Amino acid sequence: MPFVNIKLVDGVFTPEQKHQMAAAITEVMVKFEGSEAFREVVWVLIEELHTDGWHIGGRPFEGPKSLMQTLSNSKAIFESIDGNPVSREEFAKAAPVKSS
Repeated sequence: MPFVNIKLVDGVFTPEQKHQMAAAITEVMVKFEGSEAFREVVWVLIEELHTDGWHIGGRPFEGPKSLMQTLSNSKAIFESIDGNPVSREEFAKAAPVKSS
């Protein structure tokens, strides 16, 4: 029995959108398993969490403002990496050290 747990920020999706999301996730699971009989054992739990419980990059979540800041930080980090590291060791050498 597959159990799919989706966690969302509270109030972003309507109940109808959440039902559609669960149905679509179920479709994906049935597609990959290959049997329509599988549908009846797919469990999808959608949990909504209050924004005060979300943190991105160690900072409290502030909606789109937080997302845009995180994307900006990620872009800056990506652009500062020297070369194309493929291992953890190479990445550690290529990525700049962030000073506090």
